[in-house]
Parts: sequence; structure tokens; C-alpha cells
Amino acid sequence: MRLLDGNALRDAILADIADELAAADSLPRLVVVQVGEDPASAVYVRNKMRACRKTGIRSEHRHLPAGVTQIELEAVLDDLSADPDAHGLLLQLPLPGHLDADAAMAHLDPDKDVDGFHPVNLGRLVAGLPGPRPCTPAGILALLEREDIAVRGRQVVVVGRSLIVGKPLALLLLEKGGRGDATVTVCHSRTPDLAAHTRRADILVAAVGRPGAVTADMVKEGAVVVDVGINRVEDASRKRGYRVVGDVDFEAVAPRTAAITPVPGGVGAMTVAMLMRNTMDAWRGRAGA
Repeated sequence: MRLLDGNALRDAILADIADELAAADSLPRLVVVQVGEDPASAVYVRNKMRACRKTGIRSEHRHLPAGVTQIELEAVLDDLSADPDAHGLLLQLPLPGHLDADAAMAHLDPDKDVDGFHPVNLGRLVAGLPGPRPCTPAGILALLEREDIAVRGRQVVVVGRSLIVGKPLALLLLEKGGRGDATVTVCHSRTPDLAAHTRRADILVAAVGRPGAVTADMVKEGAVVVDVGINRVEDASRKRGYRVVGDVDFEAVAPRTAAITPVPGGVGAMTVAMLMRNTMDAWRGRAGA
């Protein structure tokens, strides 16, 4: 069993970007729009701002009050989309309950949508056309590629059908050539006898948001397991009173695998790295760099 080290690859990607920008005449700018005070969102935004500082990407955190109206939020997104100096835009989710995230997302310029969630970019993904890809799925494929784990011709089971991970990852795995050509099964909360599907997987991806959802009896001997989950569980022995675990029962599952991602230090680290890559791509497209 080997650990798939997302931290190491993230650091390598950020270093490459920093080297490129050190010689650049201009710098890309990423604007993250956050609404309200969701604690998890605050952590994610800090991580993104930290990655920008490491690479030299200019960053702005546009923090709007929780009571902002739909019209006010959309006006901010319209203005940023029209700003030629804002190369990458990100609307941090979730939004407060009174706001319509889908309607707001449509106000982003698709070419600046570094999260890859604009309907135009999701359509590009389905059609196999160039465009920004959702960061977590792209990060999973980059990590597998770096570790020389081929997906072509292999049985991949994705547990979870979210628009953030499960659906776009399945589409990327199905693409012809490149890092695709896998045979993909997508399972979810309504899948009967889930273990019968997961035990067939050469590569098993867990993205359900439930700690310990994947147990040892659900994993084929020698499989590659990718754990996307980031869950807080109470732990009185920790200073913060909790620890972060994935969707996989790591201690029980790891000995059965050929390779597995840790949590933390696996897929989560790659998500930030892919965001920086998408920002660079958006900047190159606008600046001709």
C-alpha cells in the first residue's frame, strides 16, 4: 500500500506557477466572492488566498454581508465579469438560504469561472470541448497521473453524484484518450447493494460526505481508493475538539489497497492546486501570456 500524496503534488504545481510568474510582465488576478459567515467557507477562502500568495497570483476577497440581496450579488458578479483586470472569478458556496446560487452563477463570465461550475462550462465538459474543469475532479485525475495510475480500460466506481465531484468526475473519466477511457459506474444513496458495485472497482472514489461510509468489506484487494470526503468528527483528545476524516474507514481499508489518498493531505490539497491552474489558464486566455 502506498499513500497518494496530494500535498507534494500541490506544492510542485504551485512552485511551477510561481516560477512562471516570477518572469512575467503582468500577473493574473483572482477574485473570490463570499457571502455571509459560513465557518467552512471562511477556511476554504483562507486556503485559496494563501495559495495565491505562494504563487504570485494577485487575489481579492470580496466579502459581502449575509443579508445581501439577489440583485445586489448579481450586480457584483456582473461588474467583476466586465472587469478586464479580473481574470479568474469564484463564487464561494454555499450561499445563505435566501439566495439562488444557480441564478447567481449564471452572472459569471464562463471564461473567468475558475471553479468550472457555470452552465456553459458544464456543457463544454459534457461535449468534450475545452474549458475550465471542476477543480476536485481535475485534481483527482492529476494525482492519479502523477502516480502512474492508469484509468484507461479500468473499472472505476464513483460513490456520489454531486455536481461538484461525482458527475463531472465520471464525465472526465469517460473522455476519449488522454486521462479517460475508463468504464465508469456512478453509485449514490439510492443504489441497492452498494458493496456489490464497489467490490468490482479497480479504482474506487468515495465522495458521499459521510465518515466511514466505505468499509473494508466494500473494497477489492489491490484496488486504488480515492477519498474525497472531508468530515469533522468529535475528538476530545484534540485541541480543537475534533479531527478531520474522510469517507473511507482508512485504518481498515488501507491494508487492502494498492494505493490510497489520506485525509487530510490527499484530494483536498489538489483542489486548491487546480484552482490556481484554472486561474492561470483564464489569465493566459485574456492576456495572451
